Amino acid sequence: MTGPKADHAHADIGIVCALPIELGEFLTRCQRVHHYKGEFHFRGGRYDDIRIAVAESGLGYARARRATVALIDAHSPRWILSCGFSGALLPEMKNGHIAVADSIVDEHGQEQKLAGSFPADPERGLFVGRLLTADEMVRTVAEKESLAEKYEAIAVDMESLAVAQVALEQKIRFMAVRAISDDMSADLPPEILSIIGSTGAVRVGAALGSLIKRPGSFKDMMHLRENAHAAAKSLATFLDGIVHQLHKAGS
Repeated sequence: MTGPKADHAHADIGIVCALPIELGEFLTRCQRVHHYKGEFHFRGGRYDDIRIAVAESGLGYARARRATVALIDAHSPRWILSCGFSGALLPEMKNGHIAVADSIVDEHGQEQKLAGSFPADPERGLFVGRLLTADEMVRTVAEKESLAEKYEAIAVDMESLAVAQVALEQKIRFMAVRAISDDMSADLPPEILSIIGSTGAVRVGAALGSLIKRPGSFKDMMHLRENAHAAAKSLATFLDGIVHQLHKAGS
């Protein structure tokens, strides 16, 4: 698509993610995928007969809120999903497990409770509970332990509350689904804070600089990339099973 058009731009389900890699695997399972760029990168296609539109917001609350508004304005979906990666806040959650929100909080006292219920199945890697939308990327296990105790949340990301607020303000059905890309077994490498920019793009100069300063960072970043691809596949598999249910419920 070269840009949104009145009759052809409508989507049944709109998805907001921060990074291209998060929905990349799911989009390979869609047909006739097209894309266009404005402030944000949009991709759209068909999952069977269900029209899907994805907005890649970049990192953080403000960008996610603007991307959600833009997605709704352009595609008027019946459902909005906040999808992507998150950090585990429970030690039993492992990379590739799925977190579904029944409420979302942030570090400023805001909370959004979500209607409906979804059955948890921890033995099969499906957790349901409160998500935390943090101001900054949470890198260390110690930080995660502190946030888990303070907010009683199961996972942390940087966008879900913003997406939820816009969707519910506009009376659009909403769901937040996150795949764990970093569990509580180890800290993320310190370089990640400088390598990934606010738009979600990799800062090549920062990446090269980290290799010069700490050659071992290459191994760490490759491990992180492997975890991200596994999380993206897990998220796509979960969406395979849920998209038809949401479409039927929203009809």
